[in-house]
Amino acid sequence: MLLEDKIWLAQGDNPCYLLLNQANRHGIIAGASGTGKTVTLKVMAEGFSAAGVPVFMADVKGDVTGMAASGQLTSFIEKRMDFFGIDRDAFTFQGVPMRVWDMLGDQGLPVRITISDMGPVLLSRLLGLTDVQQGVLNLAFRVADDQQMLLIDLKDLRSMLTYVADHAKEYETTYGKVSSASVGAILRALLAVEDEGGDIFFGEPNLDLSDWFACAPDGRGYVNILNAAKLINMPQIYAMFLLWMLTSLFERLPEVGDPDKPRFVFFFDEAHLLFDGMPKTLTDKIVQVVKLIRSKGVGVYFITQSPSDIPGEVLAQLSNRVQHGLRAYTPAEQKAVKAAAASFRANPAFDSVEALQDLGTGEALVSLLDDEGRPSVVERAKVLFPQCSMNAAPEDLMADVYLEQSNLMLKYGEAVDRESAFEQIAAQNAAAAEEARLAAEREQLEKERAELEAQQAKEAARQAREAERQAAAETRAKAREEEQKRRQRERLATEAVGTLLSPVFGKRTGKRIARGLFGTLK
Repeated sequence: MLLEDKIWLAQGDNPCYLLLNQANRHGIIAGASGTGKTVTLKVMAEGFSAAGVPVFMADVKGDVTGMAASGQLTSFIEKRMDFFGIDRDAFTFQGVPMRVWDMLGDQGLPVRITISDMGPVLLSRLLGLTDVQQGVLNLAFRVADDQQMLLIDLKDLRSMLTYVADHAKEYETTYGKVSSASVGAILRALLAVEDEGGDIFFGEPNLDLSDWFACAPDGRGYVNILNAAKLINMPQIYAMFLLWMLTSLFERLPEVGDPDKPRFVFFFDEAHLLFDGMPKTLTDKIVQVVKLIRSKGVGVYFITQSPSDIPGEVLAQLSNRVQHGLRAYTPAEQKAVKAAAASFRANPAFDSVEALQDLGTGEALVSLLDDEGRPSVVERAKVLFPQCSMNAAPEDLMADVYLEQSNLMLKYGEAVDRESAFEQIAAQNAAAAEEARLAAEREQLEKERAELEAQQAKEAARQAREAERQAAAETRAKAREEEQKRRQRERLATEAVGTLLSPVFGKRTGKRIARGLFGTLK
């Protein structure tokens, strides 16, 4: 409940107020299942909304949507009102202005980001890549930048990886060696992400974070709820999106110092999913962002079962603390309880270790920053009830919520598939295939021309040989004819001379003399 510049969060021996000018110092809501974390979240979120501060949170169990509905007076609420000293006639139940988003395109406004925006570091974490495989992914991003190819969705990244593998020899001296085995491993990992809905999540129109900084017409900040009921079964995508969002807020927002109230508050439910198996480089990045994003006017609140789920470097930055009950059945759990109790500024009125194990539903150990930025002495307190519904919103109310955000549905509803790496590489491959086809055709034509020329040369040689044979035959025939004519002339001459000599020498002797004269002794 908002009271001027503070949110009345809980009541112990003293009221527990979350001061708006200290709200960007971050916080944590922790406790075992069923101890009241969601109620605390709702009270805090609706207080920020009433102060005109937009809020983001994930709805993991499907009951946070009840924030759009007005709460109802019950016997439990009546007892709480008596405890808090709230006038029933003056108290107003009301819902908050709400927008619903959905990364899987099921219900709510589609949430999409591009592969380029996610970047190789977060993608490597999402895909569970080794250092070598991450190096190949970095190389693919670098080549895409140098070739001015946009990486928007998963098909772009697959095409880029295949392109890099196909041109590995060309890039080896410039970018380093590309392992085909690593490329194959990354492609297989992408298939798993696609099966989890990554083909819907990665794309355009890209999420414009400024749409989460909006306030309703009545001045209250919108509570942006991410429908994560199905998404929570895909913890890698869920954690990477929230980490991307936190990093993007840090990188894009200007410095504002310490404002009177936050510009935006980010609630990170199931926070342990972010840190499970987190590489040190990413953990260091989160620590840096959490430390510095405060000066951008953004408050970050982690919600988890135990503070031990969060690395110590991050936990040290969470100054506003609401610790619900913890259960300690094992030595490790007992150690976690002692560590959680030791993080509070001690209250001599009770033992924090015992109190943490004795807290009932709706109770918590609360320590919030005072006006000077100092943690208050821990209070064992009852958490205030929300003005909104504690249950999920009814379907007819959700239909109204979806209708009210129809203007944003026009912006985000239809996916846009503009020209990017997939199309550019496909065009290059098509051009290369066409060039190869033309080259093959040219080669075939050259081959056919060479064969034709060889055949023509062979035919010409045959014809030359035939002509030569014909000429030789004609020469021989002519020689024979000339020889026949010569012999004919000799024979006639011999006969003529023989006839002339016959009267003198006799017929036989005259012929013999004639043959001797012409060389025809035969």
